[in-house]
Amino acid sequence: MRFTKMQGAGNDYIYVNCFEERVADPASVSRFVSDRHFGIGSDGLILIKPNSEADFEMEMYNADGSKGAMCGNGIRCVGKYVYDNGLTKSTRIRVATGSGIRTLDLHVEDGKVNEVTVEMGAPAFEASRIPVITDLPRVIDAPLLIGGEERRVTCVSMGNPHCVTQVDDVDGLDIASVGPVFENAPIFPDRVNTEFIRVLDRQNVQMRVWERGSGETLACGTGACAVAAACMQNGWTDDEVNVHLRGGVLQISWNRAENMIYMRGPAVKVFDGDIDL
Repeated sequence: MRFTKMQGAGNDYIYVNCFEERVADPASVSRFVSDRHFGIGSDGLILIKPNSEADFEMEMYNADGSKGAMCGNGIRCVGKYVYDNGLTKSTRIRVATGSGIRTLDLHVEDGKVNEVTVEMGAPAFEASRIPVITDLPRVIDAPLLIGGEERRVTCVSMGNPHCVTQVDDVDGLDIASVGPVFENAPIFPDRVNTEFIRVLDRQNVQMRVWERGSGETLACGTGACAVAAACMQNGWTDDEVNVHLRGGVLQISWNRAENMIYMRGPAVKVFDGDIDL
């Protein structure tokens, strides 16, 4: 199988061009290639496929083989892949995902894409849409019992479920211990991605993320959008913020008139290769 490894702010995936390749069992392939000791090493697998309603389709799998709906860092790299490899000449493309079609604006320098702006959709705060099992219609800076401890959280969907909570020390957080507690809490029937944040000022937020199915990753695009939406909804920041992740910085804005979240960030090719499955 021919593949390309790419990363967006350190969130790395294995990409397969399914215009040319066929992947019979993508869940098991994702588990195999994601292993950082016996495989290639990644946060998951992304298949680039044809689609009748969009220019391309992104089908993504987490490192544990579970299927994901959307990945903000991953979709930026899809944009870079299709442009740099001549699958499109357009700098504006539409990509179908498990959470709908997303429009990408490709920023080209010296003939290659280096950054991508993505229309990430509207944030959903309704508890039933995330979903969260609670009597509250929306969980906005509200106390929830998680792992036997009351924690103030904001829950939001960006096509996948997110739980945002403030902590005093982002860098010193034992995320390997606390992340699974959130991910597998019974109040989140579909599991949840959790963002642990500290608001630096009205334009900057620091975050670490525990992704369902993958564990801690260096970045999460939908997570950064969820963090920005949560901070803006709570009035903690302006409607344009820099989200500082362990793998880099993403620029997130919320056009409230359109009710659209925009994300701009890097897309980087690491290497091409082939692997015997």
